[in-house]
Amino acid sequence: MTETPYDRIGAGYAAKRRPDDRLARQIRLALGDARSIVNVGAGAGSYEPAERRVLAIEPSMTMVRQRVPGAAPVLQAYAEALPLATESFDAAMAVLTIHHWRDWRAGVREMSRIVTDRVVIFTWDPDSEGFWMRDYFPGLLERDRRRFPPLRAIEAEIGPTSVVPVPIPHDCADGFMGAYWRRPEAYLAPETRQAISSLAGADVDAGLARLKADLTSGQWRRKHAGIASLGELDLGYRLLVAIKQS
Repeated sequence: MTETPYDRIGAGYAAKRRPDDRLARQIRLALGDARSIVNVGAGAGSYEPAERRVLAIEPSMTMVRQRVPGAAPVLQAYAEALPLATESFDAAMAVLTIHHWRDWRAGVREMSRIVTDRVVIFTWDPDSEGFWMRDYFPGLLERDRRRFPPLRAIEAEIGPTSVVPVPIPHDCADGFMGAYWRRPEAYLAPETRQAISSLAGADVDAGLARLKADLTSGQWRRKHAGIASLGELDLGYRLLVAIKQS
């Protein structure tokens, strides 16, 4: 199997990308009564419901090695060619991974093919405003808008889809890009950026310098005083649920 981006940037992911219990509850609700689930682009195994039968699909051996003892069994494979029989599982899930796939359309069609009940995708809406990250990393924001599929385009591939907004808690335990919206000093730490694919390996020195200066001067806090007391914020993260039509 060829090297994946996560073979280069994925070391140490499990330490920073811990599942957040509040997001996990929403994902479990979205999975409905499904008892057998395929987790596509599973990474280190976040959000796999332990009480159900789960099979993980993950192409990066760097990520596979970070799965904890007792985690669901894993197949090293790509979303675009799932080595599973048609309608062999109740549901398929994909958590913040679709934007990394070589052909996301093929991947979501494969997810739909292997299930009898539903497809659940946690992703980011590229039409969202990008919050304050646009002030410091506008190039990365525009790149992510090109990488993340539009929600309507996903629906066009897998059929009628419900879209559930997922506000992000201010103390989110899962260190993805939007997790630190009220804790911006976290982005200054290399280990934080290493666990965020948009930032890992990117040339962000200029943006980090501006962010550090604004934090030091108090400008960031003054500009964003309105969010200081918020417990959660809608940053454009969405749960997509497509129930197969009989």
